[in-house]
Amino acid sequence: MFETGSSVLKRISVLLRAAALVLSTLIAAPALAQTVDSHQHRFSDAEKWAQVFDDPERDAWQKPHEVIQALKLAPDASVADIGSGTGYFAVRFAHRVPKGRVYGVDAEPDMVRYLTERAKREGLANLTTVAAKANDPGIPSAVDLVILVDTYHHVPDRERYFRNLQKSLKPGGRLAIVDFTLDSPFGPPKRARVPGDTVKKELARAGYALAEEHGFLPNQYFLEFVPQR
Repeated sequence: MFETGSSVLKRISVLLRAAALVLSTLIAAPALAQTVDSHQHRFSDAEKWAQVFDDPERDAWQKPHEVIQALKLAPDASVADIGSGTGYFAVRFAHRVPKGRVYGVDAEPDMVRYLTERAKREGLANLTTVAAKANDPGIPSAVDLVILVDTYHHVPDRERYFRNLQKSLKPGGRLAIVDFTLDSPFGPPKRARVPGDTVKKELARAGYALAEEHGFLPNQYFLEFVPQR
């Protein structure tokens, strides 16, 4: 059976959109969504990066709703999203914890500006932005959850960083890490990726125990840790 002209054009359109998504992901790979170590990667044009970070097609593999559901947060929970970028996860957390507090933490000033304006524009009074330093997230008060999405591999001197981060967790607080696997078809260069097993070893040295490991993300590992106090 021969395809009609319209069906061929439709198929070509789908392929072009898929190719554009892959290309944009590869271009943004050094810091998909978030960055802590911003002296290596500059993201001063937040409006431009928002088109990549907040592209709805990202939802298919990032699965933000499922990630947040898996964390089982109370409505009054407090969350620090380290490397929040343009707010892909921070905004969703703010909706998830309407009685709580979300800190969108980023070291890039233009990202902080952008998310501050976005929170005001969207009426998210429970979302506060924080200008971080490379070696200190500067979280204003202890939280129930600290999460790093596509950011762990940017953190310098990780053992010291995460050991110091324990003071930002409330008793019973958790640390969640989501980042790219070595065999992911996109993400940062493979030489820059940190395997999940390495994350577990590094955080064990920093004083954390693995609490839960989720396997539903197609291109990333999703790990939860608690401090060993």
